[in-house]
Amino acid sequence: MTAPGPTAEKVTAQQPPWPDPDRLEEVRHALSGRPPLIPPEEAGELTRRMAGVQRGEAVVLQGGDCAELFADTAPPVVRRKLGQLRELSAEIRTGLGLPVVTMGRIAGQYAKPRSLPYEPLPDGTALPVYRGDAVNGAAADPRARIPDPDRLLTAYDRAAAVLSTMRDEQTAHGAAERIFASHELLLLAYELPLLRAADGGGHASSVHFGWIGERTRDPEGAHIRLAASIRNPVGVKVGPSATPADLVELAQLLNPERLPGRLTFIVRMGADRITWLLPPLVEAVAETGIPVVWLTDPMHGNTIRSGSGHKTRSLRAILDEVAAFHRILRDRRQWPGGLHLEMTPEPVTECLARPEDAGTAAFPRYRSPCDPRLNPEQAAETVHAFTALLRTA
Repeated sequence: MTAPGPTAEKVTAQQPPWPDPDRLEEVRHALSGRPPLIPPEEAGELTRRMAGVQRGEAVVLQGGDCAELFADTAPPVVRRKLGQLRELSAEIRTGLGLPVVTMGRIAGQYAKPRSLPYEPLPDGTALPVYRGDAVNGAAADPRARIPDPDRLLTAYDRAAAVLSTMRDEQTAHGAAERIFASHELLLLAYELPLLRAADGGGHASSVHFGWIGERTRDPEGAHIRLAASIRNPVGVKVGPSATPADLVELAQLLNPERLPGRLTFIVRMGADRITWLLPPLVEAVAETGIPVVWLTDPMHGNTIRSGSGHKTRSLRAILDEVAAFHRILRDRRQWPGGLHLEMTPEPVTECLARPEDAGTAAFPRYRSPCDPRLNPEQAAETVHAFTALLRTA
């Protein structure tokens, strides 16, 4: 199948500066010969369920770690993550009487886009940024931060192990409570070799649902070409820089057949900007008649720095963005399809109750290697608020 080639990849945003092109090519070749992690039939089942969301007959809960760690693939750890997703989905299902499509940021969320290629250390020196376990190590050591293509093979192995646990759990809980695997389609050196042929087009065998990030959604870029070439359901993160023309073009490129459940827009504006930025986007997409699912990611637009230098988020801002998203979609007769959250079942202290707490906040259990996550109580509060909005509308 046709896919972006090496020349295109060299100039693509957010691709690591791999230091050994020959070894990278060997790894790509090895990945291309490995079995698919996800069969196309399972991705097709997710598309059918997402079509129900698009029709307003179901709700999505998508959540999990900002960046998965290779160390967190043991079955007990995975089961805790799945348990959190299952419990929150049950609350939505009970509160609304609707099916819930549950997706984890799991079994492949091993890479992260970054705003800058370097981060400053306390002594003033610059260190290459951590890009996720599929690329380099989180330790503040220049040697650990060298991109290593062999980590792509480890990412495949760890994803396979997590999926094995997920399938065991599905057997125990039944198909109705299936949790699908999702991650950002970011590392082309990982995603492209795992493309497989399928009826009607290509299949991204790394994932059930993959999304394209705010930094890589260029309609002429390699990431959008990748998403357009596969039959999996796909999403696109929509941030403050998105224009109505951008979303219309992306909808036409990614869902030319107008298939319900195929395309999702995941809105990440920020509580202080969504009220005036989102309405024209929703209206422009609605005018095309192309069916899309709308989700809110109330996390990424609300990141701030604490007085101690930690990246954090305010639960108040998160809930404000969820409420604004719901109101804007409802006012335009569109279905607010669900939530996309960075969260963990662990008792972390990474997000704050209020933005004014950032100056003096302490973070005794800040464990994320990248962005701050909701702890169980904060995630439950967010889900409860969203469910209440839908129930009372």
